[in-house]
Amino acid sequence: MKIGEVARMIEEFAPLALQESYDNAGLVVGSPDDELRGGILLAVDVTDEVIDEAVELGFGMIVTHHPIIFHPLKRLNRASQVERCVERAIKSDIALYACHTNLDSAGGGMSWRLGTILGLQSMRVLQPSASGVADTGFGVVGELPSPMPFGEFLGMVRERLGVKVVRHSDVVRDAVSRVALCTGAGASLMEDARASGCDLYLTADLRYNDFFLPDGDFTVADIGHFESEFCAIRILFDILSKKITNFALRESARTRNPVHYSM
Repeated sequence: MKIGEVARMIEEFAPLALQESYDNAGLVVGSPDDELRGGILLAVDVTDEVIDEAVELGFGMIVTHHPIIFHPLKRLNRASQVERCVERAIKSDIALYACHTNLDSAGGGMSWRLGTILGLQSMRVLQPSASGVADTGFGVVGELPSPMPFGEFLGMVRERLGVKVVRHSDVVRDAVSRVALCTGAGASLMEDARASGCDLYLTADLRYNDFFLPDGDFTVADIGHFESEFCAIRILFDILSKKITNFALRESARTRNPVHYSM
């Protein structure tokens, strides 16, 4: 099997045409004509630890959610983690593939999976894609089977997603029925959340002033970027495991959150 065949399997679910203009999804390192060696390792980010893991396993491909390269590289002199990891991947003959904003926007993609984990029903896209393709776009909004007290629902979020700290704005309603969410950095969807009539909007990477924006209409909560996007690994596993039976496919044991919390 060639690297390009693996890429096509992923892109059938999350077409590259759905990625944002600033993104760098797709095959970042390697050639689509190269033969796949050993197996595929799935992670959130390309890090030294993840490359170590792939080398130890003898795997020739790493598929992540975040692209290792966002901006053009002017040199490869190991001066940064990006340069170091790209150089190591090349020397180790490891292809690097990223499925980023196209996986965010795909129908059944990131926010859909997170909503399912949290028990949302009757989900619909929060910010539909300009592509016009049904069920594509950023974020989802859905209903809980029955209203839950605000604190109880956030407790469930912490438990199911491994969230250590939740930052949130003023609590507007004691009970939560309608929940909007967007994996990763979703401050730009704040007005879409308002228009959805949600009680609570879950996302990540919020700045100080973002917590004023709900202005009494709903509560916004920052659950952490990594925590909201860890589900990417399971989505990618589900996509590939249905089509690849003769190569090893493994979820990384060393993918990690770069953010630490002191309690």
